[in-house]
Amino acid sequence: MLYLAIPAHNEAATIGVLLWRLRTVLAEFPREYEAVVYDDASSDSTSEILESYARVMPLTVLRGERHVGYAGAVDALIRHVARDTRYPRRDAMLLLQGDFTDSPAMVPEFVKRFEGGTDVVVGERGSAVRRKAPTPVRRLLRAEPWLLRFLVRADGIRDLTGSYRLVRISVLRDLLRSVGDGPTCAGDARTANADLLMRLVPLARRVETLPVEPTWDVRLRDTRVVAVADGLNLLRWAWKSRGQRAVPSSAPEPV
Repeated sequence: MLYLAIPAHNEAATIGVLLWRLRTVLAEFPREYEAVVYDDASSDSTSEILESYARVMPLTVLRGERHVGYAGAVDALIRHVARDTRYPRRDAMLLLQGDFTDSPAMVPEFVKRFEGGTDVVVGERGSAVRRKAPTPVRRLLRAEPWLLRFLVRADGIRDLTGSYRLVRISVLRDLLRSVGDGPTCAGDARTANADLLMRLVPLARRVETLPVEPTWDVRLRDTRVVAVADGLNLLRWAWKSRGQRAVPSSAPEPV
């Protein structure tokens, strides 16, 4: 089973198109799947659109009664799929965004890496792709390597803050055992993505990266990124986490 985990808050403009495209891609690349959307107390028509799609495709909607933010939504998705799976070693969760920046066309490539034995597949945005991003996103992407430099790193991974990634569910269960009732990740979107990745990598035996190209031109709303504020949040997290090096469990220990 492939769980397509999608955090969404006021994504009425794109969530339906995203689900339709995922359905089309997976019809051409047969794999048992279920979309799981966490509707983070949306105040627009997101919930009505999700209800209509639940009638035509495998879709579970988790409705938040109060806004918990990106990290809270991802935490709820992780806990749901970890409970729902019957085969944690054979099943995976693919995290992607409800605003259509994570292209559904890449889903088969993530699955192929997973079926080849990879526990965590990390989508990495290249420098050419970054130049197409909205101005606040582009500025933040340019600053990120300097904000994180010398403070935290994950072996073989350049892009710590991207959202598009696949994780074997047995690894997610190991993560939940390690955090107990605590959060699986914390912070705003970029910080939460980096925080989650640094926790997952040491629990995985094999980690790979996959070049991805975000579809910035499809998104129909303005970016929610505030370059200075988000950059400061990321720097605070990196400083708090300084000295951490995330290494897959099968890799040699750092000397």
